[in-house]
Amino acid sequence: MSFSRPRHVPTFDSSQRPYEDGYWGSSGRKDQNGHAVGGIAKSIGDFLNKQQLPMYKDKPYNYAASRRQTPLLRRKRIWLGVIFSLVIVLYCMRMFSSPKKSPAGAKNKAITTWSWLKFSSGSVANWDDRREKVKDAFILSWDSYEKYAWAQIMKSWKANPSVRKGCDEYHPLSKTGRQMIPNGTGWIIVDALDTLIIMNLTSRLSHAREWISTSLNYDQDHEVNTFETTIRMFGGLLSAHYLSTAFPNMAPLTDDDEGKPGEDLYLEKATDLADRLLGAFDTKSGIPFASVNLKTLAGKPSHQDGGASSTAEAASVQLEMKYLAMLTGEKHYWEKTEKIMKVIDDNGMESGLLPIFIYADQGKFRGSNIRLGSRGDSYYEYLIKQYLQTSGEEPIYLDMWNQALAGVRKHLITYSKSAHLTILAERPNGLNHDLSPKMDHLVCFMPGTIALGATGGLSLSEAKKSSQWSKKQEEEMDLARELMKTCWGMYKVTATGLAPEITYFKVDEPPHMESDGVLVSADISNDENTAWKSDYDIKPQDSHNLQRPETVESLFYMWRITGDEMYREWGWEMFKSFVQHTAVDDGAGFTSLSRADEIPPIMKDNMESFWLAETLKYFYLLFSPTDLLPLDSIVINTEAHIFPRFKLIRDLKTGWERKPRDADGKIIRQEVEGKNDAAEANGNGEGEKQSEGMRKMVKVVEVKSGDGGNEATDEQEKDTLR
Repeated sequence: MSFSRPRHVPTFDSSQRPYEDGYWGSSGRKDQNGHAVGGIAKSIGDFLNKQQLPMYKDKPYNYAASRRQTPLLRRKRIWLGVIFSLVIVLYCMRMFSSPKKSPAGAKNKAITTWSWLKFSSGSVANWDDRREKVKDAFILSWDSYEKYAWAQIMKSWKANPSVRKGCDEYHPLSKTGRQMIPNGTGWIIVDALDTLIIMNLTSRLSHAREWISTSLNYDQDHEVNTFETTIRMFGGLLSAHYLSTAFPNMAPLTDDDEGKPGEDLYLEKATDLADRLLGAFDTKSGIPFASVNLKTLAGKPSHQDGGASSTAEAASVQLEMKYLAMLTGEKHYWEKTEKIMKVIDDNGMESGLLPIFIYADQGKFRGSNIRLGSRGDSYYEYLIKQYLQTSGEEPIYLDMWNQALAGVRKHLITYSKSAHLTILAERPNGLNHDLSPKMDHLVCFMPGTIALGATGGLSLSEAKKSSQWSKKQEEEMDLARELMKTCWGMYKVTATGLAPEITYFKVDEPPHMESDGVLVSADISNDENTAWKSDYDIKPQDSHNLQRPETVESLFYMWRITGDEMYREWGWEMFKSFVQHTAVDDGAGFTSLSRADEIPPIMKDNMESFWLAETLKYFYLLFSPTDLLPLDSIVINTEAHIFPRFKLIRDLKTGWERKPRDADGKIIRQEVEGKNDAAEANGNGEGEKQSEGMRKMVKVVEVKSGDGGNEATDEQEKDTLR
């Protein structure tokens, strides 16, 4: 079964070839013509020769079962017939074909398709080559989507213009696509735009731009999720605008050059979508509804969770809207999303840790479930990133981040029973009730985010040169390292080397908290020592793997900040596991897994859009040189879309102040108005003082204006929210 090269893989003599593979001259090993050695066509052919693909449970036959059902005599006859036929064929080939010399390099064909998986361990790392392997995986994924979930719809579209092309979902096993709403949203195409740009895939980007220009239309009478549409579609368009204007040599296209008709295509589409999304913000409190109708602009409360929005969804739209406000000069994008932060913060939750649901009509929290996994995660992520986005000019968000991280360390950090692995646990019934030693894979964004907060995105060596570096930052980096190890262990502990969606841990009773003293964790890198694995407790219903990016995301941050190549090696092991265990037969791409803790794994038949937008992008950046998109000049949203840092300009500014807090973070209630005002001013002054050290570590990047009660169960949540 030889590999059939996808229709859109460029040939070596394509006019686009030098641009697609030759741009990063300093980053990739090239031949004398400027092409990547071996080329994409060869790389993909070697990469997915299906002869060596592992056997999966969902194949249309089962070899072992069929053998058991065949009578012994019949099996012997069959094998004798096969052997006899083979001998005849070989004899005829020898008699009627003239001898030929083996082509150069033919002896290497004995090494199978997965040779780089088998023999890469222990060899000297070639990060340029490893990065190319990630690019090959992306190309295969994209081309498979294009072939089975884009091109097939296109045929119907030609016959019936009411049927749009470009499916929102791709199912690699069944080789089908599906729209999430009748005419689609470009879910996969738009989400992957900036990955196409970063990987310099010019011809594919051109095709995507053409589709966006002629077919993408958000004027549809249908509800969409406010948060997911913001971070994926809106964020994807903004990131494509930024990269295409700030880095014109990345996947260069003449269509988006200055003065050309398509110059502002991404920005125009983003603005149109943003105006529709703002309908969700028209609530009594300012907290957005969970959904919005793209045509009527009517916000809709959640259809579950008592109508409450999730905290993460409400508080993870700020980076996107603020960047658009900076680009357009329109203050209302800024003010609408900034109000959300004030309403949330005015609840005065203890230690800056929030329940995971909030009512849009009241602006008050629902229930007391506190976690940094699903429905809570990106609220915390966006605190420090809002501070960095405006180049340290909004210390209010640094103050909120510091308070929340201190709360995490006080209430949520505990240790596993025997290996003393660091766990970021949950408090399902509030801070004064029992701790649950459970970590969603989503929580694995925290190691990288903690390191980002401690250094501002500078390398650790540079950050330590600051006179403001202190024991606090040292402790935060230690915490980041230990949480990173725990997340890496989630991969090492399974049969496939791929993490489950949810992991429980065995802990002491009562749990040993960080405040009881930091414990030293066991070494999990030695494969001979497996005792640590007993601390991981994976439930069968939680063992699915959805191609999530959070662990490789943190590996990327940890590598960039510490410079420790161990994190790149961990990432390489993860990537190999994805290739080996999630590749679909017939070269149809990669899929999620229903069971990741057994071999062969059970496949789920779905490629998540964030496989292209986040997971493969972070692998690519992890294996790239550090001067590609330096961390101290950008912020990355929760869908891995890239935005620039900028200064506050025009009328864009922090339009609110925090109410004064006590040592536990609770709001101090003042009876006298004057005292309250004085205390508030005092608190803000202290916040300014505390943020000064971090502000000195933040590199400012100028960007020109206009430039480029009852709670849902885990079972309900874990497959629906990123």
